[in-house]
Amino acid sequence: MNEMLWILFALVDLGMVLVVYKLFGRVGLFGLLVFNLLLCNIQVLKTIELFGLTTTLGNVLYASVFLSTDLLSEFYGKKEARKGVLLGFVALVMMVAYMQIALYFQPAADDFAQPHLSALFGFMPRIALASMLAYLVSQTHDVWAFHAIKQRTGTKLLWLRNNASTMISQLLDSAIFCTIAFWGMFPIEVFWEIMVSTYVIKFVVAALDTPFIYLAKRIFPKEETAGDHA
Repeated sequence: MNEMLWILFALVDLGMVLVVYKLFGRVGLFGLLVFNLLLCNIQVLKTIELFGLTTTLGNVLYASVFLSTDLLSEFYGKKEARKGVLLGFVALVMMVAYMQIALYFQPAADDFAQPHLSALFGFMPRIALASMLAYLVSQTHDVWAFHAIKQRTGTKLLWLRNNASTMISQLLDSAIFCTIAFWGMFPIEVFWEIMVSTYVIKFVVAALDTPFIYLAKRIFPKEETAGDHA
């Protein structure tokens, strides 16, 4: 059931990127980037079994973050894509900081939320740092690689720049996050198993987003396309 639900969840999530994109254009992509980034950093706390691998649930939503960034790159250029990356990073830093502050408030006698909020948002600084650095480096690389490939291939081979930029960036993300968050916490063989399984799942989801970026090329109003800006 996990595998079927995971595939359905991935398709619905990637499809919703196009729905919001069609309805709200660039603003919708900025909003989705922030929304999915914050939500996947909560869902990453839940581990699940998929295809015999132990991985985190947040990998699905993280793929749609890359799809939103690639759509910004394709239709609005490098400058807007970088703006989206920075917006997501600032929002992530604010969420971590604000929730840490919220946990310091003394709860009322009949409060029931504090232990649950502590379980979800009482991140160790190491985990929070791993998430923020992995996101910033991988997303910055994704924008750079997408446009580097586009400069060499022109407007053709969208599948190549979409997949190559995302899959390499996902590798960077997995390596940075797992190294900072888990190095020294597990035996070395367990550490490598976590890193490899995390990347394999991200790789599969990244491949799933290719039809969606092609579909976006068809449904997006051409008069709103801003071209490729530095």
